[in-house]
Amino acid sequence: MSDNDILVEVRDLKVHFPIRRGVLFDRTVGHVKAVDGVDLSIPRGKTYGLVGESGCGKSTLGRALLQLNPPTSGEVKFDGVELTTLPAGKLRTMRRRMQMIFQDPMSSLDPRQNVESILTEGLQTHGIGANRDDRRRIIGETLDAVGLPRWALSRYPHEFSGGQRQRIGIARALVLGPELIVADEPVSALDVSIQAQVVNLLDELQDSLGLTYLVIAHDLAVVRHISDVVGVMYLGALVEEAPSDRLYTEPLHPYTRALMSAVPVPDPDVEDRRERILLAGDLPSPANPPSGCRFHTRCPWAQPTRCADERPELRSIGASRVACHWAEQIAAGELRPHEVTAKITRPEGEGEEPGVVSAPSEPGSYV
Repeated sequence: MSDNDILVEVRDLKVHFPIRRGVLFDRTVGHVKAVDGVDLSIPRGKTYGLVGESGCGKSTLGRALLQLNPPTSGEVKFDGVELTTLPAGKLRTMRRRMQMIFQDPMSSLDPRQNVESILTEGLQTHGIGANRDDRRRIIGETLDAVGLPRWALSRYPHEFSGGQRQRIGIARALVLGPELIVADEPVSALDVSIQAQVVNLLDELQDSLGLTYLVIAHDLAVVRHISDVVGVMYLGALVEEAPSDRLYTEPLHPYTRALMSAVPVPDPDVEDRRERILLAGDLPSPANPPSGCRFHTRCPWAQPTRCADERPELRSIGASRVACHWAEQIAAGELRPHEVTAKITRPEGEGEEPGVVSAPSEPGSYV
């Protein structure tokens, strides 16, 4: 794939939030490493799905890509332009080409503005439309694209259902004619029947307008339906990336295997027979992530060597990229899963850290 086919390129992106303490003297005592060294690329006209459990840094990554959360370090290139060093005026102009659909369709819309005012605001900011009639024409065409009636222009957000409010959020993103849309949990607040409508709408808009999506979600079924490539995040880092169908049929990273084992199968016989991987312990704190592989404190395949000491690189294995020292051996069945012992969390300095791995030299059967 040539550089011209890549719309978004992220290299070693880090977003660290300072932890401050003190009354008279405010001092930084640590950092929350919400995103810690992420590399990814999104081709033009494609959809990149980003999944992972709550608190893994998905939304922060999406906001950092649009420079809503300033990155601590790393590179974010949009159509070959480095965004992290772009002056504020040029960044504002560039944002017309990059828009976001926010997670909560109610809180992301100003309750004091009607739909026309919400959609007109961006057009006025970027100087789109010669006059009010021209802007109303653009807004009307956008409402038609998202399946909302023209009479909705005079209504306020609280007068709509959840699905209609999300369509207003999509219309607000579309009205500026962007090339990239970051959709942060676009259907998580909606009923299942409405979710299907919104996902199908996003598909139709991509086909008709040539849009590029970064879809952030925790619903694996939604991500599989809409994504060309899926990336799996864990504790601020990308642990696996693969084409959608391959990730769901041949997951290579132990964390991805655990996620896929939790996806329901619509066949009672298969559902009863298949293996479930239950992870022990809680997600470690991003303010104090484990050394080495960040998943090793909960990994049923963790080994006494390398896992706790050496952070794995995201390397290519076939069509996938995987951050695991033992991915090939796990896939070949050369390593067997073992029991993971989760210990009670104690205050710092009062005993061992939680999530200690029990990794015997000769692992037994997985419990």
